Amino acid sequence: MKELAFALTLTVLVQALVSATVYAPAILAPAAQSDTGVSASSIGIFTALIYTTAALSAPVGGTFIARHGALRVSQFCLVLSGAGLALCALAHPVALIVGAAVIGCGYGPVTPASSEILAARTPERARNLVISIRQTGVPVGGALAGVLVPILLLGLGWKAAVLATAGCNIVFAFALQSVRSRYDRGRHAAPRTSRPSLLSLLRMVFAHPELRQGTLASFAFAGIQMCLASFLVVFLTERAALPLTDAGFAFSIAMIGGIIGRVLWSVVADYIGSSRTVLGALGTVMALSAFALSQISPEWPLSAVITLCAVFGATAIGWNGVFVAEVARIAPGGNIALATGAALAFTYLGVVVAPFCFWVTVALSGSYTPGFILIGVATLIAALSYFRTVPAHP
Repeated sequence: MKELAFALTLTVLVQALVSATVYAPAILAPAAQSDTGVSASSIGIFTALIYTTAALSAPVGGTFIARHGALRVSQFCLVLSGAGLALCALAHPVALIVGAAVIGCGYGPVTPASSEILAARTPERARNLVISIRQTGVPVGGALAGVLVPILLLGLGWKAAVLATAGCNIVFAFALQSVRSRYDRGRHAAPRTSRPSLLSLLRMVFAHPELRQGTLASFAFAGIQMCLASFLVVFLTERAALPLTDAGFAFSIAMIGGIIGRVLWSVVADYIGSSRTVLGALGTVMALSAFALSQISPEWPLSAVITLCAVFGATAIGWNGVFVAEVARIAPGGNIALATGAALAFTYLGVVVAPFCFWVTVALSGSYTPGFILIGVATLIAALSYFRTVPAHP
């Protein structure tokens, strides 16, 4: 149990630090725009580039894990994300583009590496709970960035804040070297097979019925999650006429709901013994929450808005841990890292595509209502697929 607790703590810290590098640019963008010559509103493009490269790097991460070890890959992820963020301190548009791409290369393989570390140390009955706790590293990283980065910004300036955040990643990467032999012992025994192509990994996903259904559903689930995170504050200020402080509070409640949900739903999945049922139910509530959010008006009491945001966040941000645990369970041939990386490619693509489609829908219609209804319908279709019987993989 001590070994599992140590591994879980380590993987949460790695995920939190890498996630903080993803959130930090959005916090620093308003202060940096005069130096970079790039408007703060362009942060959406920066984030999209991060997740695009993450979608490409996640599937091939499993190969490097088999060859070099999961902890070594975690070290690479920390160094790459830190180096990519540090490039942004050059305050040049080209440096920002390259920096976003490098951060994405570091972000993509983090989850496959963590799954590989935890899978061998986690009893089957607690798999959902352990992996869901590890997945809380994402909102924890966001919370850390939200608290610490503004303090660094006010005290040292935005460039120093960037370098300090990047430096934390790189220092922790080197600190992990002291325990590498503890987690990467089997790497020398791994056969030196040729690296599988992205096409072969996608074939693996589509050849496995449960894995195929889950990865396609994760595209929609990740999309609605990012639409909630990207547009909630501006939507509440414009549509519900809330003050920015109240809209920010609603956003915080949604994030806290997500942290609680990532642990709570894993407990439910372990208790009932069916991750698919939990994921289907969560997807259904996400969709209904999106439909309800589309109907918000200034007449809604603040308490109702906060309650809806809590439910929306608990489901739309809280589903990830159960999904990653399910992928680990059904991974073809026990190739957890490869299967997780291939599945997350679809997840990250949903993060890129859905907010763009949402923005286009809002721009064309002049209203947020069609946008929330669109992502709600897509999520509901994905959720209902979990209630269909999927043929067993031969």
